[in-house]
Amino acid sequence: MECTETSDGLSRMYKVKVPASELKARLEARIEEIRPQMRLKGFRPGKVPASHVRKMFGQSLMGEVVEAVMKESSEKAITDAEIRPASQPDMHMESDMEKVIEGTEDLAYHMHVDIMPDFEPADMSGITIKKPVAEVDDAQLEETLGQVAENNMKYEPRGKTAKAKDGDAVVIDFVGKMDGEPFEGGAAEGHTLVLGSGSFIPGFEEQLVGLKTGEEKNVEVTFPEQYQAEHLAGKAAVFEVKVNEVRAPKKPDIDEEFAKGLGIESLEELKTMLKTQLQQELDNASRAKAKRHLLDALDEKHDFELPPKMVDMEFDQIWQQLQSEMDAGRVSDEDKEKSEDELKEEYRKIAERRVRLGLVLAEIGRIQEIKISEQEVQQALIREAQRYPGQERQVLEFFQKNENAMAQLRAPIYEDKVVDHLLETVKIDEEKVSRDELLSDDDEE
Repeated sequence: MECTETSDGLSRMYKVKVPASELKARLEARIEEIRPQMRLKGFRPGKVPASHVRKMFGQSLMGEVVEAVMKESSEKAITDAEIRPASQPDMHMESDMEKVIEGTEDLAYHMHVDIMPDFEPADMSGITIKKPVAEVDDAQLEETLGQVAENNMKYEPRGKTAKAKDGDAVVIDFVGKMDGEPFEGGAAEGHTLVLGSGSFIPGFEEQLVGLKTGEEKNVEVTFPEQYQAEHLAGKAAVFEVKVNEVRAPKKPDIDEEFAKGLGIESLEELKTMLKTQLQQELDNASRAKAKRHLLDALDEKHDFELPPKMVDMEFDQIWQQLQSEMDAGRVSDEDKEKSEDELKEEYRKIAERRVRLGLVLAEIGRIQEIKISEQEVQQALIREAQRYPGQERQVLEFFQKNENAMAQLRAPIYEDKVVDHLLETVKIDEEKVSRDELLSDDDEE
């Protein structure tokens, strides 16, 4: 194998050539390897001549040989050069592959690879990081208790002459029809519907406001274009509805009985549980802000050349996401006023920051020998699967079969462990703030 190197900053190009004679020798060795196991009609088991194997399967076997040689030779080129690749190499074939497989031409290709920059992480032990902290107060706890009560609203029957109002629950029978004919899944009896909840087709609940117990009404609606049942999407329908009962909402009293109704021993235990949850939310927000200040400090302390391909890939991902936000009309007024060139310049700087910080955290983790356990990965995998109820098995299988997806799952776990290490290294200046100040996003990227 011949290999020559060209360098430009952190970019490297390696030109590799493997003689046809070496490929031929590898092919012959492969044929001899598989010949004893071959079973072909007209030949005794294991006695198929090499010439016949070559004639029947030579091209496909040579294809396997070329693939294996490219993998081995590219890895050897990187090993011999004693470099740390920042990404997978881009391979570019120079030979005529048909002729290579025919055995009449040398295998020649070149590959581009970015290498990791050589830098030493800054000493962060003398850095002071601000960490805003807040504690749950009685007002916040009472507000949350009130929300829990609203989410567990009870409904009591109104009088038979009472008209249904927004927020009431109505017990209804209904039959949905298209062109006068009932359709599958469009009927129910004794169904309880809270008016204004938005749980039915747009326009349905509004037409029941004002009805009384025993009244009937034909409700005319059109199914949304993106409705989950494709045979109904975008179509008009009429629902024949009968109101069996109108019920008024009644917020439950927050007492011992209310707590027990939620499966909790006492009201005090409910308050303790809620306070713990609320404090955890505040603590998470506090850590997130401390992490942001830490990353700002890391960014200020490091300035080195970045692998171009890594920056390009990060920018492409950011830009694609921005385009999606633009298409959905979710772009800030500030960004709307900027030209495309201005936006690209701004978001490329963000991409550069992310790549730089990623490299710094990775290098600190490597030096400190920070590892993530298989148990931590499995816990993250289970949490991810739980986000898709009913599809947990498919999600688990997807990650288990997709190396890149598993790498993306591991990345934030590893980053958090490195950040935790750094937060123990730097000096922390805790500052007590209000809940609203802590949860504000005025310093987010």
